[in-house]
Amino acid sequence: MSDSPRPPVVVVMGVSGCGKSTLGQALAEALGVPYIEGDDLHPPHNVALMAAGTPLTDADRAGWLDRIGERLAQARDTGAVVTCSALRRLYRDRLRSASPGLRLVHLHGDPALLAERIGQRTGHYMPPTLLPSQLQTLEPPDPDEAATTLDIAQPPDRLVRLALQALR
Repeated sequence: MSDSPRPPVVVVMGVSGCGKSTLGQALAEALGVPYIEGDDLHPPHNVALMAAGTPLTDADRAGWLDRIGERLAQARDTGAVVTCSALRRLYRDRLRSASPGLRLVHLHGDPALLAERIGQRTGHYMPPTLLPSQLQTLEPPDPDEAATTLDIAQPPDRLVRLALQALR
């Protein structure tokens, strides 16, 4: 049995347009762990709701969060970086119950910058009209949640460096 620490299991969280996928992929590469795109785990019903501009409810998110939790639990020994909005404490608690020791990287930013980024995005089902509901739903992580909060106004390479420092 090795005395080396296990690779971290990390959720990169935040509202739409904050750069979860960009940071998640770069962070996973830097850590040498698998990357899991949380948006790919949404059931078709959720994707259809969001594409139509309908905000998801807690009930809509439940199965999706369970699927993410399963992937987090499977990554216990290998480590992983998973993207998930994880907007509410309740959602993050659900993920932590599946993956004790889960670390969070919370990306936050000015609403105008978020809206600008969403407006420039192509090929994504999440319309800009859902940003206000996400911002309203967001409960920033509490101090006991092992979260690192980073401002998205910084360049992506700096965000990766800061996240890596926090995860050490």
